[in-house]
Amino acid sequence: MITKQDKNKSRKKRHLRVRKKVNGTAQMPRLNVYRSSNHIYAQLIDDVAGVTLAAASTVDPELKGQLGHGGNQESAAKVGELVAKRAIEKGVKEVVFDRGGYLYHGRVKALADAAREAGLQF
Repeated sequence: MITKQDKNKSRKKRHLRVRKKVNGTAQMPRLNVYRSSNHIYAQLIDDVAGVTLAAASTVDPELKGQLGHGGNQESAAKVGELVAKRAIEKGVKEVVFDRGGYLYHGRVKALADAAREAGLQF
């Protein structure tokens, strides 16, 4: 039987393996995704300077009133739109997508597709 701890341990191993190759810069930051059972978070990170350029999540005050439950695809799509809007305001159009070791499916895919539709390129 596979437990939740085993799945998260495997996810962290995948994430570290990908992070060896994926780096964000000021011109092309890394769009990092983290999801919990109730919420989803996205950040634009400049790994060279070690700073977060923009972030959005389902616990963001701008979205919290609009969303019923933060752990579904509709909420993830709204977070993707919001992080893309904030990135474009900062002058960022191209990003490197870091799915955080998660499968590119469901909420992670919904967030990425919404960010692309809102103007980000990856």
